[in-house]
Amino acid sequence: MKLLGLLYRFFRNAEFIVRIYESDTLRGHLQFENRVNRYVKEKRGVIPMSVSEIRIREANERDREAIQTLLLEAYGQYEAVFPAGGWDAYKASILASVDGEGPKARIIVEFEGEIVGSSLLFLSSEVAYGLPELEIHSPIIRLIAVSPKVRGRGIATELIKESARRALELGAATLHLHTSDMMASAVKLYEYLGFERAFDKDIQKGETLVKSYRLNLKETAILSS
Repeated sequence: MKLLGLLYRFFRNAEFIVRIYESDTLRGHLQFENRVNRYVKEKRGVIPMSVSEIRIREANERDREAIQTLLLEAYGQYEAVFPAGGWDAYKASILASVDGEGPKARIIVEFEGEIVGSSLLFLSSEVAYGLPELEIHSPIIRLIAVSPKVRGRGIATELIKESARRALELGAATLHLHTSDMMASAVKLYEYLGFERAFDKDIQKGETLVKSYRLNLKETAILSS
C-alpha cells in the first residue's frame, strides 16, 4: 500500500509538471529556446555565451575604429559573391554607416573588453534607406555584425533581442530587417527567432532582391528568454 501511495503521488506530480509545461507562456519560451539550441547545434556544437559573459551597451565616438574593423571582418566573407565593383560600393556604404546620421540606437556587444558585435536601429524605412514609399513606420534593424572569432555563440541573437526590447519600449508592434539570399546562415537564424517574410516590403536593387522580414513584438517569445 505504501508503494502504491508513492506511485500515485509520483504520477500526480508528473501530470502537474506536464500541465505547467503546456502553458502558453512557457511553451513560447521553450519554442524560442529550442530554435536557438537547434541553430547552435548546427554550428558544430559551439557553446553559446551566457549573458553574464558579455556587455551590451550604446556605442560612443571612441568605438568608431573598432566598429569599422568589426564590420569589415564580418561582411568581408561576402566579397567574392558580389558582382564586379559591387563589393567596393558596399564596403564604402557600411563604413559610412559608422558616422551616418539617422540611427535611433547604435548597439554593441563586448566580450572580454573587445567589441564583438554591433547593429543599428532605425525608426522607419525613410530614415534607414531613404525610402519613404516603402511605408515602414516601425523600427528596422540594420548591419548586424559579429566577429568571426565568436560567430555561432549567440552574439547576433543578443543584438536582435536588445533591438526588439528597445523597439517594444518605443511602443512599436513590429521589428523589420532586410537581407538577401547570399546571407543564408543569417536568414536561417532570423527564421528560428520568429521573423516572417514581409513580401510587400521587399527592395529590388538591380538584379538583387533584398528580402524583408518582420517580427511581431506582441507575440514573440524572444523577450522572455
